[in-house]
Amino acid sequence: MKNRTFKKTSRSRRKFIKNAALTATAFTIIPRHVLGGVGHVAPSDRVNIGVVGVGGRGKNNLKQLLDLEEVQVTALADPAEYWDLSNFYYQTEAGRGPIKKFLEEHYTKTIPGFKVAQYNDFKIMLEQESNLDGILCATPDHTHAYISLTSMKAGKPVYCEKPLTHNIWEARQVSKVAKETGLATQMGNQLHSSERLRTTVEYLKAGIIGNVTEVHAWVGATRWNAGLKGVPDISNPVPKGLDWNLWLGPRADRPFKDVYAPVSWRDFWDFGCGAMGDFGCHDLDAPVWGLGLPAPETVEMFPAGFSNDVITPYGEIGYFHFPATAKNGPIKLTWYSGGLRPQHPDLIPQEVSFAGRGALYVGDKGTMLYSGRSEKPQLFPESLNTGAANLKPSLSPTQGHHKDWVEAIKGGASASSRFEYGAHLTEITLLGVMSLRLGGQKIYWDAENMKAKGLPEADQIIQEDVRKGWEMS
Repeated sequence: MKNRTFKKTSRSRRKFIKNAALTATAFTIIPRHVLGGVGHVAPSDRVNIGVVGVGGRGKNNLKQLLDLEEVQVTALADPAEYWDLSNFYYQTEAGRGPIKKFLEEHYTKTIPGFKVAQYNDFKIMLEQESNLDGILCATPDHTHAYISLTSMKAGKPVYCEKPLTHNIWEARQVSKVAKETGLATQMGNQLHSSERLRTTVEYLKAGIIGNVTEVHAWVGATRWNAGLKGVPDISNPVPKGLDWNLWLGPRADRPFKDVYAPVSWRDFWDFGCGAMGDFGCHDLDAPVWGLGLPAPETVEMFPAGFSNDVITPYGEIGYFHFPATAKNGPIKLTWYSGGLRPQHPDLIPQEVSFAGRGALYVGDKGTMLYSGRSEKPQLFPESLNTGAANLKPSLSPTQGHHKDWVEAIKGGASASSRFEYGAHLTEITLLGVMSLRLGGQKIYWDAENMKAKGLPEADQIIQEDVRKGWEMS
């Protein structure tokens, strides 16, 4: 059922924008400020968002959207009617039923009779909900690209959770269409808009620790299904209200197993990308952004603990080698997960312990330690703090990760983790994933031709097979 709370003039205005955009080009929309000046949004003209994927991450994103006065979530789509996530990190209920109730209870406090439209298939939502101004995608990784591409080609701005795509070919396609359409986009690596990460980027851009030669980034993340050594032989009944075929999306048909969903799909290469894919777009963000890292020349990542061509490892250690640029010399970046961490450098006092998640930057003037424990990164020697204290900000200010995207929809500046940047960061992350999936093979990356030199077996990971009807080219 469509929401009926908006004035006819608001709908007419959206229709005019859409028709004008389609006349100009199949892939271009005209932002709102064309009609009312930059930043102008009529009081009746809220930004209507449709959310695809209302599991744990989807609900967390919704809470962020509900804090924005100018936003209303008017439609949702998910193959699942209900998920019990009480035994997972999210500790909540999710799926179409609980989330529809959650949204309507929120909005009816101020808008009596407010109704949220719900669909199991997001494509039907796109067809039926013509008043949507943007799509937020929070589905499992293997459907990110299909949903983002389909939505952008329908003229909708898109916010998509990280990693932006499941393979490198998809990342290139998403970046290409985002550039062609000029739509407002944002990848959901929310730390990108946090003060401590942005301060880290400012320090790196300003050369506070000098020429950076090494970066170490680590997370404690491991598998959800710790004891598995493959996919169980026994299948489970498909949960009531779940369209399993739709959940599989572009992946080959297979029986439902409760180790796949909810949440623990990340443990399987067909659907997720392990800890590297889950956290790489967060924890490689600051070095890629702050140091302007291009594509790496080589990537080599090794599994810690059991893994195979189906299931992800317990942990990882990997090595990225980035070439020199006009601003920096060659940089070696080491990645750790599953409890692995770098050695404690001599320059940092022993009483300064490493958090379970963080990053270490080694420069020729000093060392910088970033972690969730501190409001800003720590500098060693402490004399470097004098230069840091006098540093003038160079980054454009942020109003918040979701707010920046919404402002871009309304005709403001582009969000800073827009898809062109997000695709580059995702590609670097997925190169680590590719090495893991190939059993620790060293990747000599030909970025221009999107090829792993001398490794033809990598081609099927760079661009994965998809089922008929889920093509993306």
